[in-house]
Amino acid sequence: MSHAMRRASELALDETTVTALRAAVTTTADEIVQAIIDEVPSYANALSGHMGSTIRRAVRTALGHYLGLASGNVTGGDAGDAAYELGRGEVRDGRSMDALLSAYRVGARVAWRCLAAGAVPAGLPAAEVAKFAELTFAYIDELSAASAAGHADELAAQGRAHERHLEHLARDLLAGASPDALLASAQRAGWQPPVSLTAVLLPAAQTRRAYRALDPSTLVLDDLPDATGVLLVPDADRSRLLRQLTDRTAVVGPARPWTRASASYARAVRARSLSADIRDTEDHLPELVLSADADAFADLRARALASLGTLPVATAQRLEETLRAWLLHQGRRDEVAAALFVHPQTVRYRMSQLRELFPDLASPQRVLELTLAVGLRVGCQPEDGPGRPGTPREG
Repeated sequence: MSHAMRRASELALDETTVTALRAAVTTTADEIVQAIIDEVPSYANALSGHMGSTIRRAVRTALGHYLGLASGNVTGGDAGDAAYELGRGEVRDGRSMDALLSAYRVGARVAWRCLAAGAVPAGLPAAEVAKFAELTFAYIDELSAASAAGHADELAAQGRAHERHLEHLARDLLAGASPDALLASAQRAGWQPPVSLTAVLLPAAQTRRAYRALDPSTLVLDDLPDATGVLLVPDADRSRLLRQLTDRTAVVGPARPWTRASASYARAVRARSLSADIRDTEDHLPELVLSADADAFADLRARALASLGTLPVATAQRLEETLRAWLLHQGRRDEVAAALFVHPQTVRYRMSQLRELFPDLASPQRVLELTLAVGLRVGCQPEDGPGRPGTPREG
C-alpha cells in the first residue's frame, strides 16, 4: 500500500465535504495552472494553447483521482501512470526534472489552499483537516516520484538510442557511405557535421578514456577487429590532439572532409600495419606513398636496381646504401660520408662502382626511378634483396 493510500485509509470525508470539493475542482485546476505559469519560468510559454489545455485536463484528472482516494472510492493507479508519462514527456519537450518538481511544489501549495478553503466551511473537523493536509502532500510526493521515474527512464532510453545512432554514423563513415547517406545518418543522430574529421586508432581498452579528453562531438567505436578502437575527431587542432594522446598507443590519420573520414581511417590502418612505432601519419608520408602498392614498388626496385643483382648480397647492400645517401644529399660527398660513417674516399670509390653499374646516373628519369627504388631504408623494403626478389638479405 502506498503512503498516500495509507493516509487515505485514516481519513473519512463525508459526502457533503466531497461534493463541495468536487465543485471546486475546475477552479482549483485553473488556479494551479496559472500559478505554475507565473512562478516556474520553464512553463511560461509551454502551458499556452493546446499544451495548456492538455495540462489543465491532466490537473483536473489528478484532482478528481485525489478526491476519490480521499473519499475511499479509488484504490490508486491511473494518476501515478499519468504522472510517469508526464515525466517522460518533459524529456521529449526538453525540460529538466527540476522544472517539473517546481511545478509540483507550486501545485501542491495552491491545491491545498483551495481544497482547504472548501473543506473547512463544509464542516470538516480540525483533526480531519490535519489528516487531509497530510494526504494532500503525500499524494503530491507520489506523483512527483512517478514523474521522476518516467523522466529518468526516458532520459536513459533516449541516451541509449542516441548512442546507437552515433555508433551507426561512425560505422557509415568508416565504410565510406555516400554523402547523402552520411548526412541522413548524421541527422538521425542529431550530430552537427564539422568541416573535417581526423581518425585516431587506439587499443580498444584506451578508446573511451582518450575520448573523455577530446571534443564531445568526437565519434567513438571500441569494438573493431583485433581489439582496436577508433576516434573520429572533428576539426582537430593536430598539435594539440597529438599532445592529448602522448600517453596513448595511438596512430593519428590525416584530417579529411567529414564525408571522407574513411580515407583518414584507411591511412591510419595502413600506417599501423607498416610499423608499431608510427604515431603521426603526416611524419611518414614517403613510406606510406612507397608502400601504397607493394607489387608496383617491388617491380620498380627489381627493374631500377637490376644491375646490383649481379653482385654479392653484402656488396649490393653497401652500394644501395651509398646510392641512397648520394641521392638524398644531392651528391655532396662529405655529407654522404658523414651519413654513412665512412671516409670520403670510400664514397668516391663506391660511386665510381655505381657509375659503372648505372652509366645513365645523371639522367633525370634514372634519378627519379632510383630515388623511388631506394626511398625506403635498406632492410625495410617489401621485397627481399635490392633488385633480387626472393633473395635473402644480410644484416
